[in-house]
Amino acid sequence: MLPNLKAKAQAIVDQFTSRGEMIAVAESCTGGLVCSLVTAIPGASAVLERGLITYSNQSKMDLLAVPATVLETHGAVSAECAEAMVRGLLAACPPTVQTAVAITGIAGPSGGTPAKPVGLLYIAAARRDGEPAVTQHFFGGDREAVQHLAADAAMNKLLSFL
Repeated sequence: MLPNLKAKAQAIVDQFTSRGEMIAVAESCTGGLVCSLVTAIPGASAVLERGLITYSNQSKMDLLAVPATVLETHGAVSAECAEAMVRGLLAACPPTVQTAVAITGIAGPSGGTPAKPVGLLYIAAARRDGEPAVTQHFFGGDREAVQHLAADAAMNKLLSFL
């Protein structure tokens, strides 16, 4: 595990608590790792309103209202899907949630294609009063490394919205 993950989770809890704001997280390829890291910090309940693991396309549609056309046209691993995930997450949350992040990607070791290789992922973050910011990432390494690097990038994205 990256040594700074705990420190970043602590910073998220501290900084969002000091602002009196709550966050929400939707995870696919990280399988709940971001939520796990944040909830390992005492006081996380003042910050994390909800976390969803939307691993399948069906769960993305059911829980985050990702349109089937987005999945059919662009796929689950796409900027369009990540943006739809974060928009759907914010729409499903109470108004106390001001910031959300969504992660989708391919952690491997299988599942990659030449167009979408293992290690490709997209992270979308948004404030309730703004437009989503989506970034594309490519991380090398085994499944665990990709998941930890993705969680790190997602926490960086959350912190950038402070």
